Amino acid sequence: MSIALALCLIAMFSLAAIGTPIAYSIIVSAVIYLAVGGQDIALAGEQMLQGLYESFVLLAVPLFIVAAGIMNAGTISDRLLSFCVAAVGRFRGGLGHVNVVASLIFSGMSGSAVADAAGIGKIIIEMMTKDGRYPRGYAAAITAASATIGPVIPPSIPMVLYALVSNTSIGYLFLGGILPGLLMGAVLMLMNGYLARVRNFALEAPVPLRALPKITANAFPALLMPAILLYGIYGGVTTPTEAAAVAAAYALLLSTLFYRAMSISALYRILVESARSSAAVGVVIGAALILNYIVASENIPNMVAQSLVGLDISPLMFLLAVNLLLLLLGCVLDATTIILVILPLFIPTCRELGIDLVHFGVVAVINSMIGLITPPYGILLFVINAVTRIPLGEIIREIWGFLAVLLVALLLLILFPSIVLFLPRLFGYLG
Repeated sequence: MSIALALCLIAMFSLAAIGTPIAYSIIVSAVIYLAVGGQDIALAGEQMLQGLYESFVLLAVPLFIVAAGIMNAGTISDRLLSFCVAAVGRFRGGLGHVNVVASLIFSGMSGSAVADAAGIGKIIIEMMTKDGRYPRGYAAAITAASATIGPVIPPSIPMVLYALVSNTSIGYLFLGGILPGLLMGAVLMLMNGYLARVRNFALEAPVPLRALPKITANAFPALLMPAILLYGIYGGVTTPTEAAAVAAAYALLLSTLFYRAMSISALYRILVESARSSAAVGVVIGAALILNYIVASENIPNMVAQSLVGLDISPLMFLLAVNLLLLLLGCVLDATTIILVILPLFIPTCRELGIDLVHFGVVAVINSMIGLITPPYGILLFVINAVTRIPLGEIIREIWGFLAVLLVALLLLILFPSIVLFLPRLFGYLG
């Protein structure tokens, strides 16, 4: 390790330890690396701007953020929630099931776990805690757990970022996330059903069957959005980035013309907030691009790959070890940092060991999403705490059961790659 790299790492971890945002910590430490190494510090800005301007795929990120904001403000989320209540609310633990199913549907539109938790999640928590039907912590915990599905079922902002650093097809990554996302929903619903019976949660009054057609018709235009996105991408009509624009435009048309629930002032607020969120993500991406330049300059990925190959480690053991490391890092780092900074270190080794990059990417994204609900950092826990004022301690006490079943699902995906690769191969993937 060079002196410049050592100082870079010391500066980065020191700044992060005192609470400096990770993007700024990386940028400052990168400037230190370039200065100590005798390179032009303007390289930091060059790498950031060049990486951002040349990555057309990154346009999908702000567009999906805008689409999620419009759906939350334009009553689309409310109509989807009414449909979910009618469909699964009649079973024991019904509102918990509604929570998970709503996340499964909403995940096909927003691509963001935070958008899911802060938007439709807030509404369903209020429904669950009304009249004390469910403990506050339980409602918040299952909402946080189900929100992790958002970036797994397409569209997915984290998968867009992984495609950026791995040069993997976004289309096949999106396909690879569908069955794992459904598996995550299934295990969460099983755990919710079990806890509902053990804790004797009240049954909800079922929606009359005669009301189902009207509720379904009301939500049908919104339910079409995932189908439109998937057909556009896999039918060869749009690229994933263009599909993100279609999602935002479709959400806007539904909210303004069809449902007539969006005002000009509300749209302005959504665009401003989306710009802020996109800028925050963009700074992290730019910082990661600078750090990736430093990592490449030090030849770290090849050194890691060669050292692991020399140990004659099996692909399965490598996957298990990397996922264990990612779970630990997920306790203290956000998903974007893990995907942009940590995962590129392991991609050359995956190629050396013959590990499929679509399988690796989907599993790594799911792992990163589990990190969003893992104490002590767990950003989704903080998001829900912020929007509902439910004490963090109550949420953490209830999260462990849902965290456990998601880890079981993750292990199944590691052990059985065909769960991830079935749909991509069905659509022509040769990996």
